[in-house]
Amino acid sequence: MARLNSPMTYSSALGAEQCLAGTFRVELPAQTAEWSDGMYQVHGYQRGEVVPTLALMYSHKHPEDRPWCKDIGEKISTAGGYFCTYHRIIDAQGRVRHVLTSGDAIRDDEGNITAVEGVTLDLTSTLRRETEQTARDAVVAATSTRTVIDLARGMLMGKLLIGSDDAFQLLVSDSSRRNIKLALVAAELVALAERPDGAAGLEEAVQRMLAWPKAAAGAAGAARSDVNANRP
Repeated sequence: MARLNSPMTYSSALGAEQCLAGTFRVELPAQTAEWSDGMYQVHGYQRGEVVPTLALMYSHKHPEDRPWCKDIGEKISTAGGYFCTYHRIIDAQGRVRHVLTSGDAIRDDEGNITAVEGVTLDLTSTLRRETEQTARDAVVAATSTRTVIDLARGMLMGKLLIGSDDAFQLLVSDSSRRNIKLALVAAELVALAERPDGAAGLEEAVQRMLAWPKAAAGAAGAARSDVNANRP
């Protein structure tokens, strides 16, 4: 059996740490295989623990992914060409790994397909980092959104002398009427308030919100009540 050119596969994916990867060669029609050290590790083995074969490779494919992986393998083995698949494997310890495998069919001088060679890249840790970062970003975004909404609500409460619920309803109604996100409505008000010359713009924005009948009804009524309550 032809041996791989190198037992090492160097790779990197969205991080400073080396991403686990390995190369393989499957001899046809015998379906015996040669794995690099990294390929053994991706599948949860050390060299010498198992004899790699095409059947062993398929046995580690996730049950939901195995049928179409085998279908692609059969096409490459008979028709040739290149392939690239993103799928899951279950290693010898029962851990699910998300991998990207690519390769191509090797032909002899007569054009017969004699082998399939490729590389498998374990993207599990990369996906985990991305998921964790996405979750952190979502928390930060949610916190920032609440902050700007609370600021805008506080501005309306102070300007119109209304309660928290009425101020929030004004924001919600303006968001619905203009078909834009609540956070954007709030951000616009805060931005106007922070501008040195924004007083007139802020007043115009608030009056526009009050001019919307459904939104203004509760807020205006609450404002009148507060004003009347403060009269001698």
